Amino acid sequence: STHGLRCAPNRLLNQPKPTQANQVWVSDITYLPLANGEWAYLCAYQDMVSKQVVGWHVMATMPEELITTALQRAFWAQPPTPGLLVHSDRGGQYCGNVYRQLLRDHEALRSQSRRGDCYDNAQAESLWARLKTEVLEGRERPVFADLADAQRSVADYFDYYNHERLHSSIDYQTPYHTHQQLLQLNALNCPA
Repeated sequence: STHGLRCAPNRLLNQPKPTQANQVWVSDITYLPLANGEWAYLCAYQDMVSKQVVGWHVMATMPEELITTALQRAFWAQPPTPGLLVHSDRGGQYCGNVYRQLLRDHEALRSQSRRGDCYDNAQAESLWARLKTEVLEGRERPVFADLADAQRSVADYFDYYNHERLHSSIDYQTPYHTHQQLLQLNALNCPA
């Protein structure tokens, strides 16, 4: 990142691996190719443990509003407990004042990858690879028809991803099922 804005440290490096739902969310922005040669932009927040996509947003541009709208949707769907760690890469949108204030308002902590280390946000990058392969594979051209098609396709995919797609990393369960199980364990104060 060359935006010159102040980034947060990578707080994931100094803490034990998360074991509970809504303990750590990862986020990133990806480009979605459109048939007219332009791009749409997708931001998503994913629970690090359950793999559930908890909030997302697609826009024709990628201002700070892209990530704050997705985050507000995530907070609405999964009200966070104080201390939630939200990890991202070092993109300028994740250094913005509105984003930082939104995290403070929800007592969430900001964490960002180390400079030049793509592995620090590998889970979010993996989600993009999966989405693009599974959504665009089989189309005549590997693009979305337009912004509305991208929004519809992403909504359909994340619904499938959360509620139907089984993941080997979570014992061949769906992210939604795993997330609900973890929330129940959290409520009972049981370790995962």
